[in-house]
Amino acid sequence: MKLDSLEKLYIEQLKDLYSAENQLLKALPKMRDAATAEPLREAFAGHLEETKEHVARIEKIMADTEYGPNGAHCNAMEGLIKEGSDMLDIEDTRVRDAALVCAAQKVEHYEIATYGCVRAYAKMLGYDDAVKILEQTRAEERAADETLNELAEQWINAFAVKAGAS
Repeated sequence: MKLDSLEKLYIEQLKDLYSAENQLLKALPKMRDAATAEPLREAFAGHLEETKEHVARIEKIMADTEYGPNGAHCNAMEGLIKEGSDMLDIEDTRVRDAALVCAAQKVEHYEIATYGCVRAYAKMLGYDDAVKILEQTRAEERAADETLNELAEQWINAFAVKAGAS
């Protein structure tokens, strides 16, 4: 698709998000299984369920257009997931949990930024229903990031510091 209008950019970015969310659906179970701290495992499991809803929301938004959600591949998410998958093999579980939080927060920040852009496009284009849906999803991505941040700051990073001292 030639990106010669905000409308086409909006559609292309929705397709990119759809690809990103679907890639994340495959990565989150691996991250959940690699995490050892139970609250982190629970955070990944909860976000997996939210991600399924995010995919369904994009499908709903795209159903109101003449385009389907498929056709794009999110290279950014692919790179973030690859970088995160490199963390799965860290032997010290305390350091691995800290690395998983970092990898997951990178993903969340990408999603927050992209949902923000697409929401702004939808607003400019007058897609009020899509604006509400995209804002809800962006809020959930922010909440996931905040949960990860709290887990890291409250104790996961402190345990990782002890790993180097033992």
